[in-house]
Amino acid sequence: MSPRQDLTRWPELPYAAWKDTCATLHLWTQVVGKIRLALTPWLNHSWHVTLQVSARGLATPLISTGERDFQIEFDFIDHVLAMRASNGQFRQVMLRPMPVAQFYAEALQALRELGVNAPINNMPNEIPDPIPFDQDRVHAAYDREFANRFWRVLLRSHDVFSHFRTSFLGKASPVHFFWGSFDLAVTRFSGRRAPPHPGGVPHLPDAVVREAYSHEVSSAGFWPGGGVLQEAAFYSYAYPQPEGFASAPVRPAQAFFSKELGEFLLPYEAVRTAHDPTRALMDFLGSTYSAAVATGKWDREGLECALGELGRPRLA
Repeated sequence: MSPRQDLTRWPELPYAAWKDTCATLHLWTQVVGKIRLALTPWLNHSWHVTLQVSARGLATPLISTGERDFQIEFDFIDHVLAMRASNGQFRQVMLRPMPVAQFYAEALQALRELGVNAPINNMPNEIPDPIPFDQDRVHAAYDREFANRFWRVLLRSHDVFSHFRTSFLGKASPVHFFWGSFDLAVTRFSGRRAPPHPGGVPHLPDAVVREAYSHEVSSAGFWPGGGVLQEAAFYSYAYPQPEGFASAPVRPAQAFFSKELGEFLLPYEAVRTAHDPTRALMDFLGSTYSAAVATGKWDREGLECALGELGRPRLA
């Protein structure tokens, strides 16, 4: 496939056109994410709560209780929330315009019909002025086309992030989706402890934030937009932020450092319309990571390797 043909694989995603659906979907994913949170032992940096990009949408990994093994998936092709248990039982909730309160009730009812009881905290996280799920009749939009486009952006981003991840030998996160902040992310660790994070994330316990940032990181991801950023963008940041990081040169030319957010940003539209979107995104990931490790004085020789290749073992 030529780079120009990639334009059909990186769909337009103007935030203004789907922001209501985006807000509703954010809250729906929190309901499902909190089910996993309630039933899964804690894993470092909250990795136990994330969703995974799937061939049809966003899915939990396998969740096991004392009586059931099951999985939940947002299917953005058939537009259903699918719940599948290992005993062959199946339930689904149709994804359509409806209030969060209705989605919450239908999802938990479907789960109970599978024999799973998951008492979850019904207050959204990382959202200013949250409304409890069972009382939220404000957020009710669902545009099937834009939900599908959002997933297709996640597919392409997941592919590039996964390849980028192969060039690191140290501790690195999976490529996974955080439903609290509503972003796809991949994180690399220097191996050194970080100073305690100040916390202050809206409606997220400081203890969770401090555990998430217990060690030095260089993290990158995709965010569909919202708040101070009214467009979809790729981001990259370092914690703690080393001196000189914000002024480091990065690529491509459309990338810039946001003082307000404290991270480098690359508008999604700049990637989508690039001659080679994959190359543009890899340049952003690589150059911003290099900025973090150069200014942060990471052990590059001990942590890095060449990008992975199909069918070829890494040279030891």
